[in-house]
Amino acid sequence: MNAALPPCRTVFVSDVHLGSRHCHAAELSGFLERLQCERLYLVGDIVDLWWMAKRRAAWGSAHNRVVEALHALSRQGTELVYVPGNHDRAIRRFCGLMLPAMQVRRRAIHVTADGRRLLVVHGDDYDSITHFGGLQERFGDWLYERILTGNRWLNASRRRLGLRYWSLSEFLKSRSGAAERYIARFVQAGLDDARRRGLDGIVCGHIHRAALHARDGLVYANDGDWVESLTALAEDHDGTLRLMSHRGETLIELAPRLRLLARTAVARAA
Repeated sequence: MNAALPPCRTVFVSDVHLGSRHCHAAELSGFLERLQCERLYLVGDIVDLWWMAKRRAAWGSAHNRVVEALHALSRQGTELVYVPGNHDRAIRRFCGLMLPAMQVRRRAIHVTADGRRLLVVHGDDYDSITHFGGLQERFGDWLYERILTGNRWLNASRRRLGLRYWSLSEFLKSRSGAAERYIARFVQAGLDDARRRGLDGIVCGHIHRAALHARDGLVYANDGDWVESLTALAEDHDGTLRLMSHRGETLIELAPRLRLLARTAVARAA
C-alpha cells in the first residue's frame, strides 16, 4: 500500500462522474485511501446520475472503493461537504440538510487558514454566460465524448506498457482556440461572481480544466476532474493552496495571503 499523503487542512475534489465509463475510479480511490484532511469538499458531479439515467451505468469494484474510502475518511473525523453539480443535480433537493455522513450545500464559503473567503460552487451556474448553444456546441459535445473514449483506450495501453497517465483530451483542448475562449469566459464569470459577493476568490470544477492562480487580487482555483486531469485542490495548515496530481505531487502552488502581500510590497519598493 502506498504511503499516506502529508496531512492537509482542506481538500477539494469534483467531477468524479462515478457510474460513467470515463471515470478513473481506481486512481481516485487510491488517492482517497492515502488522504489525511480535516475537511473534504465534494464540489459536484461526484455521482453521474445524468449518465446512469441516459446510458448504461458503468459501476465496478473501483467505484465501490471510492465510496468506501469516503466512508473511511468520515469515520476518521474528516468533515464531508457535498456541493452538487449538474450531473448530480437531484441531490440538490437535500441542500441545507445535515445527513449522517455529510453536509449538502448549494454553495459554500470556505475560510482558509490565512483568512481568505472563497466561494465554493460547482460552476454550472455560469453556463448561461459561457454557452452559446446551437449546432456547433452540440457537435462539440459529440466530439468531446469521442475524445474521452480515445483518452481511455490510450491510457489503458500506456498502463500495460508501464507508462504514467497522460491526458490526450487535455492536450487537444489546450490546442483548440474555441475551447480556450470558452474557458476564459468561465474563469471571468466565476471571478466576477466572487467579486460581487465581496469574497476573495472561487473554488470550482465543471469545465474539467484544473487551474490555480491569482488575478486582480482574487483567487481562481479549479480542482480539475477525475475524467481527464485526475487532480485535486489542497489547502495546507498555513493557507497555502496546492493543485495536486492523483499521485500527490504538487503541480501548482499559491502562497498564503501574508506571503503574497509581502512580495507585492517588496516589488513596489523596488
